[in-house]
Amino acid sequence: MKILALDTTSGACSVALYSNGQITERFVQAERDHTRRLLPMVDEVLAEAQLSLPDLDALAVSRGPGSFTGLRIAISCVQGLAFSADKPVVPVSSLAALALGARRAHPQWGGDPIVALLDARMQQVYWGIYGTEMPNDSLIPEAVQNPEQVLLSLSEAKLTNTYYGAGPGWHYEALGKARAAELDLNALIHARDIAELAVPLYRAGAMVSAEALEPVYLRNEVTWQKRQKIRP
Repeated sequence: MKILALDTTSGACSVALYSNGQITERFVQAERDHTRRLLPMVDEVLAEAQLSLPDLDALAVSRGPGSFTGLRIAISCVQGLAFSADKPVVPVSSLAALALGARRAHPQWGGDPIVALLDARMQQVYWGIYGTEMPNDSLIPEAVQNPEQVLLSLSEAKLTNTYYGAGPGWHYEALGKARAAELDLNALIHARDIAELAVPLYRAGAMVSAEALEPVYLRNEVTWQKRQKIRP
């Protein structure tokens, strides 16, 4: 199986190739120039593996939640590549990828749940809780909430085991009241984790066409309301 994954969800740009269990990745932490960097990184990863787009089984991309602009850059690029090569796309949760990357970086966390938080601005965070048995699926529905709501939701989730926190969304002072055993506020989303999560999704048939690929903002309703107000 060969899957090419792209991500520009947050302040990083990365491309990874999953090829029969082996992963090759290019990762650059850069707030800007994602559009300029992405395609050359794709070329580098494919050239290193001596592959081309027609050799792939699918492409994968972070579907969100995350920055509107960041999501659109990677999704637009993947749509173009998938359409040109007539390949399906596997959408992967950016929060699930964040949690998996944190688990990879912290093997001492074991199999305990990871609460992944991305800063959604406007005093809110995107978040979810991820275990090891079904790493693509949050133990609660992914949501966008303010820190106080997150604390309440964590309490209602009644996590019986130790849990850990990952992602820049943990910087809000109110979240200091959470009982996470350890935090990694510097955790970032890597395309290699998107590629790894895409493998079981691909096997389960969870692919879409390039035309059907859509970002998940978790703020669709708010965005729609704003658009309605703008319209004459």
